[in-house]
Amino acid sequence: MAKPVIKTPGEISLMRDAGRAAMRVMRKAQAAIVPGLRTDELDRQVGLWIGEEDAVSAFLGYRGFPGQACISVNEEVIHGIGGSRRIQFGDLVKLDIGVRKAGYIGDMAATVACGGGTPMAQKLMDVTIQALREGIAQVKAGNTTQDVGRAVHRVVTAAGFGVVREFCGHGVGRSVHEEPQVPNYVDRRESVCLRAGMTIAIEPMVTVGSPAVRILEDGWTVVTQDRQLSAHFEHTVLVTATGHEILTDDGFPPLY
Repeated sequence: MAKPVIKTPGEISLMRDAGRAAMRVMRKAQAAIVPGLRTDELDRQVGLWIGEEDAVSAFLGYRGFPGQACISVNEEVIHGIGGSRRIQFGDLVKLDIGVRKAGYIGDMAATVACGGGTPMAQKLMDVTIQALREGIAQVKAGNTTQDVGRAVHRVVTAAGFGVVREFCGHGVGRSVHEEPQVPNYVDRRESVCLRAGMTIAIEPMVTVGSPAVRILEDGWTVVTQDRQLSAHFEHTVLVTATGHEILTDDGFPPLY
């Protein structure tokens, strides 16, 4: 296993800039979601907003990914590709935005209920947000990735929802994916001690029904096998000596 990358103060400053840029783009993308909007048009617009930040998409071309952002709807969990699909009233739209600015990456995700969701959809989003918050609360030097995963898993399972296991959080910095892996459940085999200067993306992926997923024929889009709803929220977080700092935070009231 490769060692986690410890960032210097200068690198942390650059990652903070990238994270804030990602949040600004996310705010615009969330506000743009209306019934009838094509997902490829949303993807194109995200690319333009990223450019306005003097940045580029961290996802476009990464391992061959064809979009500016990941746009996943309803049963699509992650890695959805913008296309001809039109967003409908009540759809759960998952936006995963990665911004590369000055060589460093801000990575975040959010779920939006277009025009408002059902009580079940709202509960799903609320639980996923709470799971993210509880996971972040465990981030401090001396704790482990297992502590993060345990906190996320506890919140989700207490609500009766499922936690996707095939995909997880991860280190982030110059690359979209760095060590360590950050599972959303307890995996003792992968547990890594958190150290000050590490930057990790925590991202619960939660399902209403079974947590089992599969990848569609496009080779990217991950869907729930039972086709029930899913939600996804993510922040890039810095480990500090006494706690943590959410790098994908622009200083304004939080979106979630």
